[in-house]
Formats: sequence, C-alpha cells, structure tokens
Amino acid sequence: MRVLFEAGSASEPLPPPLQELYGGGLDLPPDLLYANFVTSLDGVAALPPPSQGTAAISGRNAADRFLMGVLRALADAVVVGAGTLRAEPRHLWTPAAVSRDLAQAFASLGRPQPRLVVVSASGELDPDIRALQAGALVLTTDEGASRLAGRLPAASQIRSLGPQPPDGSAILEAVRSEGHRRVLTEGGPRLLGALVQAGRLDQLFLTLSPVLAGRRAGDGRLGLLEGVELLPAAGRWARLLSAREHGGHLFLRYSLSRSGEE
Repeated sequence: MRVLFEAGSASEPLPPPLQELYGGGLDLPPDLLYANFVTSLDGVAALPPPSQGTAAISGRNAADRFLMGVLRALADAVVVGAGTLRAEPRHLWTPAAVSRDLAQAFASLGRPQPRLVVVSASGELDPDIRALQAGALVLTTDEGASRLAGRLPAASQIRSLGPQPPDGSAILEAVRSEGHRRVLTEGGPRLLGALVQAGRLDQLFLTLSPVLAGRRAGDGRLGLLEGVELLPAAGRWARLLSAREHGGHLFLRYSLSRSGEE
C-alpha cells in the first residue's frame, strides 16, 4: 500500500512482512469497536444473492484482502450479521481465510484466532454453514434461541438477548461480556447501522473500490448503513486518520465522534 496521509506518527509496529505491506505500523486501542467495509464508487456495500459477497465489489484486490486479514488478526472477536453469514456459507472469518500466503505472518502477532459472533434476531440459520460447524457464538432473541435449540453444531453456542431484536448497545455489551474487548464488525449494513445508531462504533476502515455498481429500484443493493436515519438531527462526524492506495483502491481509516459533533 502507498501511504497518502497519516495523522500522527505514533503507531504500534507490525511484524514483517505485515508492516511492509501496510506501509507502517497500526495502533488499535485494546477497547475498540471498529468496522471494515468495502463500497463501490457509488456507495454500494452489499449485493443480493446470488453474488460473490464483497469480492464482486472489491474485485479481490490483494491489498483489500490483506487488510481484512490483518484487522481480523488484531481482533478478539469478529461480529457479522446473519445475511453476511448466508452470503458466504463456505467462508471462515479468520485472518488466513482471506490471505493464506500471510498465515505465518498473522500468527507471528501471537494472538488467538478471533471469536466469530453471529447476530440473528430470527435464528433462521443453516447449521451446515461452515463457520457454524467451526464454532461461533450466536446472539439472538428468545424466539430465535427456541428455533435453534438442538440444531446448532456442538462447537457453536446460543445466547438470547431477550424477546426483542437487540440494538447496537445490547449486541456490543453481549460480546464484551464474553471477554472480547477489541471487536471488529464486517457487516452487513443493517448491523453496522444498529451499531452506529447506538453511538458505539469507534473507527471505520473503508475501502473505496474503483467500480460503479449501479442500482435499480428494489434490487436489494445496500449502502454502507441501512435501517437507520442519522441526518439531519443525529449525523456522526468522522475524522480521517489515514489514507492509502493500491491498484486504484483507496483505503480510508476514520475515527468517529461519540457525541455526534465534528
């Protein structure tokens, strides 16, 4: 990655070759909720099935996949919504799953694999999905827990957060109560919307892919945030922390205010 802008210079070093690929160090506080998303130039962040997940938007850019891997490797837990899980039924939310050539470098960070947390209010999940077979924590409702009871693989656990679909604060507090402090979310847009609406998102890693996706009315293509209205009353302003470039892709990192003020 080519560094275009970096706010400040004090960052924790990464082991080689991660530092060389990123173009410097990466400092993530131990208590942090951060998101990693890719969007098209016209703001599309998710395509309806059948699709290739985010790969259709990112074009499988090598630097984007590297960044996904290193952000996972630094996380205690990775939180995804049920739609994201269904879109990639064979995927594992591990660092090496997106950048296998760097598996040894990720391991040199000396951190355990991040815990996968799946949010599903309905509990309508296929137990044969590979990530559930490997082991995940499913956060759901009372109704969802009843639907999943006895159906999930032994490696996965269910936790109900009550009778109503949980808001962003309830989701994050449930993850934190499991001992996971540094939490990464990879979506989808509705889950991110809930976390932003609750004022819990601290940082956003946003990859801008040099592609125009287009939209038709009702085609199911989603933007970065869905299910939440912020402006004009409650917009959340962000401060640019860094900007990088690789192959026409822009890699932007923002910190978000908690107060809604710039």
